[in-house]
Parts: sequence; structure tokens; C-alpha cells
Amino acid sequence: MVKKVIDFKRLNGKLPESTVIDGCRIIKKDYIDMIEMVNKFYLETGRNPGLVEIGSGDQHCNNRENLLIH
Repeated sequence: MVKKVIDFKRLNGKLPESTVIDGCRIIKKDYIDMIEMVNKFYLETGRNPGLVEIGSGDQHCNNRENLLIH
């Protein structure tokens, strides 16, 4: 997801208003929060997470997405 967002910005000069993961639409504020959370993890621990899982709070993607960093 992050690569797609960065590529979009590189081509269009701005971030997309939303992105889609596994059919779930994630708004700009939420995906920025997710990216910042992973960056914070990296800065605090000094290592890259082995796995970042992004999933919906329900099957219909109505809830804010959950971010699990391993």
C-alpha cells in the first residue's frame, strides 16, 4: 500500500484521498496514521517490523482499520 501511495504522489504531486486494501477503502487520514505508526515503531525500536498487518474492524470495512505490527 505504501509504495502505491508514494508512487501516486510522485506522479500527481499530492497524496490520494483514499486507497484500497483487500477491497476496503481507507481514507487519507487513516493511512497516514498507519504509516506514522510504523515509522514510530521503527524509530523507537531501531528495527523494521517483520510483518505489518492491516485489517478491517468488520467484514464491511465500516470501522477504522486495525494495524498490527510484529
